[in-house]
Amino acid sequence: MNYSRQREIILDTLKRNAVHPTAEKLMEIIKTENSDSNIGIATVYRNLSKLADTGIIKRIEGLETAEHFDHNTNVHYHFICTKCKRVFDINSDVASNIVEKTQEQTGFIVSGYDVVFKGICKDCQN
Repeated sequence: MNYSRQREIILDTLKRNAVHPTAEKLMEIIKTENSDSNIGIATVYRNLSKLADTGIIKRIEGLETAEHFDHNTNVHYHFICTKCKRVFDINSDVASNIVEKTQEQTGFIVSGYDVVFKGICKDCQN
């Protein structure tokens, strides 16, 4: 992938704001942090898609109608609060051998997976 200053801004903003934003939310943050930026929403969508397709970031689908994006590509799971809709990272140690057990029990070959827990976060419980 060729270098792009706009892509660098998008990726840096995503890394600094690890809240698993949608493209629209990321665009809001970019405009707030870089008021002189001429990056448009189509550019954000296009670059997030390219970054996800190349494995530089992770695309999180199925949360809402919009995709969310995660700069953390290390193995981890997600927890989605059904009340506030925030997304939290969960350490993969909670089910560290999930792929191996799945393959052993089914005979399938797992080439990728996403584990998403849903419920109510601590903040919303209070």
